[in-house]
Amino acid sequence: MREKRVVVRDLMQKDYEYVLSEPEGKNFHPDFKPELTPKELLKMGVFGGKYMTDCRDEFPADWFEEAKLCHERHDAELNFFGVNASKPLSYWRAKGWIYHEDPRGWFQWYCRYYRGRRCADDERQIKRWKAIKRHILQLKKNCVKGDLSCRRRQRQALLHWAYDSRNM
Repeated sequence: MREKRVVVRDLMQKDYEYVLSEPEGKNFHPDFKPELTPKELLKMGVFGGKYMTDCRDEFPADWFEEAKLCHERHDAELNFFGVNASKPLSYWRAKGWIYHEDPRGWFQWYCRYYRGRRCADDERQIKRWKAIKRHILQLKKNCVKGDLSCRRRQRQALLHWAYDSRNM
């Protein structure tokens, strides 16, 4: 694959550049097996629709064709489970969990990784993704399989991390 450069110009990054060195959706780290693509997540409703409203130029147009977005505010009703399962970006910054190249956090990293970017933060982000699995065990322990009304906030949080909590 020939490398492709992406130049980002959005509200949080001006003239940030990265290289797509892998084919889209391919050649993931063997420990990283997300169940949903960024396009599927945006269509289902994640992060109250606020997360990707100014990033359309960076990502494929078809990711946004059915995306549930709200430029004005975080709207929990746009989330698949209709609940807020997010902490504000300021919380993530205070914890030191934001990588400087991905100022929006994990989902931005995942979108770029999915597209084919590889970076110095990959190992840490994959570790964080794997750590979220503890919530799957809680769902299985406390909910009847397929009962989407059980632990909706936890299910939405799993969805944010590309785990398909509809199947748990």
